[in-house]
Amino acid sequence: MILNVSGRTDIVAFYTNWFMKRLEAGFVDVRNPFNPKLVSRIHFEDVDMIMFCTKNPIPMLKYIEKIEKPMLFHVTLTPYKKDIEPNVIPKGMLIESIKKLSNLIGIDNIYIRYDPIFISDTYTVEYHKRAFSNLCSLLDGYVKYIIVSFIDDYKNVRKNKRILKYRKFNEEDYKEIGISFSKVAREHGMTVQTCFEERNLAEYGFIKGECISHELAYKLTGKIFKSWKARKGGNCNCVEMVDIGVYNSCKHFCKYCYANYEEEKVNKNYSNHDPNSSLLVGHIESDDVIKVRK
Repeated sequence: MILNVSGRTDIVAFYTNWFMKRLEAGFVDVRNPFNPKLVSRIHFEDVDMIMFCTKNPIPMLKYIEKIEKPMLFHVTLTPYKKDIEPNVIPKGMLIESIKKLSNLIGIDNIYIRYDPIFISDTYTVEYHKRAFSNLCSLLDGYVKYIIVSFIDDYKNVRKNKRILKYRKFNEEDYKEIGISFSKVAREHGMTVQTCFEERNLAEYGFIKGECISHELAYKLTGKIFKSWKARKGGNCNCVEMVDIGVYNSCKHFCKYCYANYEEEKVNKNYSNHDPNSSLLVGHIESDDVIKVRK
């Protein structure tokens, strides 16, 4: 089993203390988001690998050596400002934390997510080209892999359209981004890829790949996994993962987020978090049905 920590919220940024307590306890409980009374219990002895997804790896840095499992980090680093990402740490701090993380876990175990790209009068194609070039320059020697995606029509995106002020991509936009990003990445010894995007930009030098390929999972664990059913529908060919997060619990409040769509609910869930609970939000109740997931 591969744990996704987490696509539903940023556990590393906001709940690292809880995660480490669960690791020490040997198990974690996860409510089914579609059937809340059904709880999956996951024993860490059944976990083959952990994939951490975060916009702030700093809280986890001091615990890396305590995690005796193969691990992979996906760190999101975008060029947006506080109008779009109100609570993301300063990008300079994030860059430095990525360097430290790379030194701890190895350059092959860290991926940067330039994710998602949207374009507006403020965040133009030229803006992204300059930002991506700067990112690659600063992380030269610390990062080899970059994953790019384009903004999707999520509920939260539609709700925040007046803030995002994004426009649709045209073919010239894709071409400029594809050629520029590919060239800059090569100059810094990096690859740039998409995962399950309608426009993969392969014709401009992007790699059409997966967030976690079957080959990478086998390399890290020695095991073969099923493919994961993507949230957009269909099959993205990434390996299957088990997410232990909770929707509407991330305090970054990014305006393009798919996992947060009610800020009031985020604040409520955050206030109901107990670092000593087996669940990320709330506690096990008497009528919960707990099933061990293998």
